[in-house]
Amino acid sequence: MSGLRVVPTWRHGQERLYVYGEDGRNVAWYDREAGRVNLLSESRREAVLAVLAPFIVGHVAVGPPPVPTPAELARLSLHPDDDLAPNRPGEALVISLDRDPAPQRRLRTDPRRRALAAQQLVGEALDGLEGAGWRTLHSVPLPGGSRVHHLLIGPGGLFALHVLPAHRQRVRVSDPMVTAGRREPQPLLRRVRADASRASFALTAEVRAGLVLVEPSALDVQAPPRGVRLLTDTELPGLARTGGLLKPADVEALHAMARDRGTWVRV
Repeated sequence: MSGLRVVPTWRHGQERLYVYGEDGRNVAWYDREAGRVNLLSESRREAVLAVLAPFIVGHVAVGPPPVPTPAELARLSLHPDDDLAPNRPGEALVISLDRDPAPQRRLRTDPRRRALAAQQLVGEALDGLEGAGWRTLHSVPLPGGSRVHHLLIGPGGLFALHVLPAHRQRVRVSDPMVTAGRREPQPLLRRVRADASRASFALTAEVRAGLVLVEPSALDVQAPPRGVRLLTDTELPGLARTGGLLKPADVEALHAMARDRGTWVRV
C-alpha cells in the first residue's frame, strides 16, 4: 500500500483531485479540465498515478506544476487585508446595516435593504459568468466613500456596473437624469460615468460604464445615454456571449491588479 489518499476539492467552480501522503502533505493534484497531473515529488510518480487511476479520463500530461504567471504571483503576495476578491455583493451595505440597523417598527422597508437585495441578485448573476472566462469584483471602494458596485472583467472587456433597484417601477432615462417610479430624478448617469472613468485610470485600461436596472416594470429612454450601457438584471447572462477584446491571460492580469486595494487609492 502506498499510503496515499485522494481528496476531491472544488475551487472556482472546478473540481481538482488532491493526493495526500500519510503525513498529510500534498504530493500531487489532478486537474481534470486541464488533463494534467501535477507532481510535487517525481519519486512518487508511479504511486500517484496508481491511486488516481480510477479517476483519470483519457490521456493526461504528468509533470511538475507549471511556473506561476505574474498575475498568480501578485495574488499570492497580496496581504489578505488588501485583497478585494472576498468582498460580497453589497459589502458596504452589509456593514452599514450591521452597524446601524433600521428600527424594527419602521413602516417602510429600509431602502438599504432594497439596494442590498438588488446588488446581491446582480452579483449572483455575474458570478455565474465565471465558467465563460469572466471575473467579478464586488463593492470596490473608491476614495471619497464611493463604490463601484460590480467590476466585471472578461473576454468582452471591462465594465463598471452600478445597480439601481426598481422593483415593479417604470424607469425613465433622460441623460443625465434617471427617475425610478415616483422618486425624485437623480443625475445618476454622471456618477456611473465618473466611476467608470476612475476605474479606467486605476487599471490603465478602458472600462465601460453600465447601469443595471433590477426588476423594472418598464424602461423609457428618451435617447441612448452617452457612454453608458443600460441593462436589466435579466440581460446580464448575455454578456457571456461578448468577446474578442481580452485574452484569458489579460483577464487574469487585470483581475489581479483590480483586486489589490492599493490600486484604487489614488483615483
